Amino acid sequence: MIAGVDEVGRGCWFGPVFAAAVCLTNSAANALSDLGLTDSKALSPKRRAALVPEIEARATSWALGQAAARDVDAKGIRVATELAMLRALQKLPQVPELVLVDGVLPLRLWTGPQRTIVRGDSSEASIAAASVLAKEARDALIRRLARRFPGYALERHAGYGTAQHRAALLASGATPMHRHTFLTKVFAMV
Repeated sequence: MIAGVDEVGRGCWFGPVFAAAVCLTNSAANALSDLGLTDSKALSPKRRAALVPEIEARATSWALGQAAARDVDAKGIRVATELAMLRALQKLPQVPELVLVDGVLPLRLWTGPQRTIVRGDSSEASIAAASVLAKEARDALIRRLARRFPGYALERHAGYGTAQHRAALLASGATPMHRHTFLTKVFAMV
């Protein structure tokens, strides 16, 4: 069993880092590729949303993990990202024989075999599927949190650094869901 793992929200100012782990058979990978599966950043929101049930139905197994903004502030973004990935992998019903990690940095917290793949979300179906599931799950959470924290336009930028987000932070301050260590430069520019 091979699991692809990817994260989303690493560069955001607000909210958790999400990760997903997905295990696919070769036939499921081919079927999803035929449906247009690729890196979530290359897909429209409508296309990503349509792929979620296809991935969930065809995957041998899949799971989500996250690390909160407080994890980012306490441990740093790399460790928080690894925690989210590890949590996703630990939720799989079986321990993968191999983990395919998107990018160049190995998952230091994973003790089993792994392989890093640069742009793996564009070349490996299991990583692309993880990318889509993580992106859709995080975006859905941020839309819900936008109602809890109005005035930051989170539903528009998903917590990433935009001029509108910066203006809201300067006007209203940070919420408990903001990554305070990421905001030092925002407030230093005043």
